[in-house]
Amino acid sequence: MNWCPASAAKSPFDRFLRTAVRILVILSIAAFPIGAQESHTGDALRQKAIELFQQNKYEEALPLLEDLTVSRPDDSTLQEFLGGCLFAHSVGLKDPEARRQFRLRARQAFLRAKELGDQSNYLTIELSGIPEDGSESPYSTRAEVDSAMREAEATFSRGDFAGAIAGYQQVLKIDPSNYEAALFIGDVYFKQKDFDNSYPWFAKAIATDPNRETAYRYWGDALYGAGKDAGAEEKYVQAIVADPYNQAPWIGLLQWAQRNHVTLTQPNIQSPNSFETNSDGSAKITIDPNASGKKDGSQFWMGYEMSRVLWKNQKFRQQFPNEKEYRHSLEEESDSLGMVAGSISEGLKSKEIMQENLSPQLAMLLRLKQEDMLEPYILISRADAGISQDYPAYRAGHRDKLLEYLHEFILTPTK
Repeated sequence: MNWCPASAAKSPFDRFLRTAVRILVILSIAAFPIGAQESHTGDALRQKAIELFQQNKYEEALPLLEDLTVSRPDDSTLQEFLGGCLFAHSVGLKDPEARRQFRLRARQAFLRAKELGDQSNYLTIELSGIPEDGSESPYSTRAEVDSAMREAEATFSRGDFAGAIAGYQQVLKIDPSNYEAALFIGDVYFKQKDFDNSYPWFAKAIATDPNRETAYRYWGDALYGAGKDAGAEEKYVQAIVADPYNQAPWIGLLQWAQRNHVTLTQPNIQSPNSFETNSDGSAKITIDPNASGKKDGSQFWMGYEMSRVLWKNQKFRQQFPNEKEYRHSLEEESDSLGMVAGSISEGLKSKEIMQENLSPQLAMLLRLKQEDMLEPYILISRADAGISQDYPAYRAGHRDKLLEYLHEFILTPTK
């Protein structure tokens, strides 16, 4: 419900309103000299459309935005808001193909806004939520629940907040574990700035599914709105732990960090060598010729690539007998980086390398290993398509360590 649905179909009034807007513009041009007055009228209509959008009156704003984006095709804000209204309108439509077509139009408007330089967080989140083919997922596989959710959403889009809450509560009577219904009730209270009443509903959604990020993020927004910044930070961090490979919770934490003068950092640890997979499936290692001559510990990186070759050729089959094809895994990366950290530790003990000469990257790697944060680092800051498959199992038993990693290594107060 980030940007909620509108009524089921465009009404005669909507068509009239679009025509009326055109007539108003034409009359203003005819009655007054072209120039300042024309610009003034267009600015007034633009402001009206923006205000309607910000008041969640998407159906009223839609025809204005459709006209304004024709006369002002290079206005990124109007394109963004048009996308929001088109998306909102789509949700209330009963015909699936009609919904898909409006979602495609919304995506096109968002892409146009992005092309014009729009980099808003809202645009980023909404655009990422609309597939290229305009497809969607139902609110529920149960037809009665899906229908009740769409009715509640349409009620919200008309500005009837009390009716919307009643509609979502009706959904919960049918399906007490419906995540969206609880989430959306909390969001209605949030939009009314009734923050205290929003918290229990976000908590209810989280209890239903603690591994979805949205309710944590919405709760963080509500806490921030109530002036409770410390609580907001924790919810944004919990949102990332729930789903670190989703861009939305990172945007939430970034906004919090900017408001509180905190810098988000990621440990930057990269081998100077390269590890690639050839077309025949074999591994290829390219060694940095300058690494051996350095005194900063770079020579120890060779152990990382050698370990990965061993995993690709032998250890993966042993550790994952039920998987038919090799993939990069958390165990492989932890073992390989751990080998480098172990070599560094031994090199420091033997005086092969001095602590003050150790490269910052290797010093960070050693710290992560010593503080038992290597696996959270790999999963949060270093994951690829293979490693990310191991995240749910790790999160199930180590949520506390993931939270600790984010607080200790990602959130850094600005000096």
